[in-house]
Amino acid sequence: QVQLVESGGGLVQAGGSLRLSCTASGRTFMMYAMGWFRQAPGKEREFVASISTSGTVVYYADSVKGRFTISRDNVKNLVYLQMNNLKFEDTAVYYCARRQAGTQLPRLLASYDYWGQGTQVTVSS
Repeated sequence: QVQLVESGGGLVQAGGSLRLSCTASGRTFMMYAMGWFRQAPGKEREFVASISTSGTVVYYADSVKGRFTISRDNVKNLVYLQMNNLKFEDTAVYYCARRQAGTQLPRLLASYDYWGQGTQVTVSS
């Protein structure tokens, strides 16, 4: 059983920064691509960013490109989401997820099999 635990959320003013972390249990972390998603009140969960097993291939949603950076540390079993120049519309619960082996659609929710409990990010305007 894989456990993912997010941390680092909070309240920040527009234009500010936050760094989210996701800790994964188990010894196979480095074998899986990882992703971040978010869900705002009344909206569907949406893709934010994903990262390959080695960290060399990353994808971003257009809405965060140039402001957010995803990275990972395979020694510490951590994946990060650095969020800069935050906007009010970034307010959401952010989820870390593990992508299923062999899947080729990193932006699709169904490509991910394990999810964290989420961390709240609130951006005040």
